[in-house]
Amino acid sequence: MKIDTYNQNGEKVGTTELPDAIFGVEINPTLLHQAVVAQMANMRKVIAHVKDRSEVRGGGKKPWRQKGTGRARHGSRRSPIWVGGGVTFGPTKYRNFKKKINVKMKRKATLMALSGKARDEELIVLDKIELTAPKTKEMAIVVDKVVPDLKTALCMLPERNETIQRAGRNIADFKVVNVGNINVVDMLNHKYLVLTQDTIATLTKKYGTA
Repeated sequence: MKIDTYNQNGEKVGTTELPDAIFGVEINPTLLHQAVVAQMANMRKVIAHVKDRSEVRGGGKKPWRQKGTGRARHGSRRSPIWVGGGVTFGPTKYRNFKKKINVKMKRKATLMALSGKARDEELIVLDKIELTAPKTKEMAIVVDKVVPDLKTALCMLPERNETIQRAGRNIADFKVVNVGNINVVDMLNHKYLVLTQDTIATLTKKYGTA
């Protein structure tokens, strides 16, 4: 598969061959969904927590004696049926939302997401990205010229580049990652995927050509 290649001014400078082993994989929606669910579940932080009767402060003394008062028997003021008592079935910090996904399944889902971008013509290939300084203004000019209709875009670099990542992190609906940090959720959350020729070479080296 061949795709047009542009410079960072949005001018066409040639074409790039995309390896079918990475950008021509048959898409399995069920596997993609499973990968997304697993990643989002593993990112989830357990915040909501209520105290049960053993965690609420106080309640050590029996409110009144067992028999002879005419009132119902109670052993603690922190019983769930008392005001100020513990909560019986509330959310706790001990919940575990982690989901396991096999390495081969995760790898396959990543290739499917890349192939989906190529199939839907949502892939933008640049010859290179060069900035003189980590300035948001410079990166915004590149994004404005390269990304059509100012849609959301994910820019993937072959390796960590502090200049480009710092320049792009303050642009709305635009995110910069490197090949080592690519994931299905980021690719599906952004309309366009911006790659450089070096990125494609790194992807080919990482995922193979066949």
